[in-house]
Parts: sequence; structure tokens; C-alpha cells
Amino acid sequence: MQTTIYYSDEDAYLLKQVDAKGRRERKSRSAVILSVLEQYFEAEKKLGEILIDLGVVTHADLAKGLELQQTRFTDKLLGDILLEEEFVTPEAVERALSIQGRGRQADDAEG
Repeated sequence: MQTTIYYSDEDAYLLKQVDAKGRRERKSRSAVILSVLEQYFEAEKKLGEILIDLGVVTHADLAKGLELQQTRFTDKLLGDILLEEEFVTPEAVERALSIQGRGRQADDAEG
């Protein structure tokens, strides 16, 4: 997929910041822009919502995992329950936690 972004001269400073972040993180400009967008849209969401957004769990599977958390596994984290029930892969949970963590770290840095 290809996307074209149009910007004005007044926005050039933002691209300089994106490029600097890309050099620090060894990422392309597009990867940095996508990670910023991901952080923006996912920062306030719960783990299950992020897993649904990623397309790795269905609403029904999430509901089942939440039900199990409330009834049988009251001391377990939702991600662990979804893994044990084989609704998601370890990689999917790690990715969702990474997204969730980035959003919280950015909030902590601002506050």
C-alpha cells in the first residue's frame, strides 16, 4: 500500500522531527509516521480493544476471555487467559502490549 502525504512549508519542521526520530530508532520515515498514528489512535484503549483493532481476536473470543477472567481466572491477566485459551498468539499479545505501553509512556512523559 502506498500513501502520499502533502504538507506545506510550515509543516517541514515536523518532517525534520520524524526524520530525527527515524535515525534514532533506525526506522524509515513511513514507519515512524505509522507508529505515531498508531500511538495516537490506540493510546487510551484496553488490551482487548487493541487486539480487536489488530484483527487477531474476535469480539466473541474477547467476550469469552473477559467472562473467564471474571468467573474462573480472577487472578489472571486477560492476555494470559487469551493465550491459554488459544484465542491469540504470543506475538499478538506482545504487539498489543507494546502498543499499549507506548501510549502510556508518551502520556507519562507529557504529564
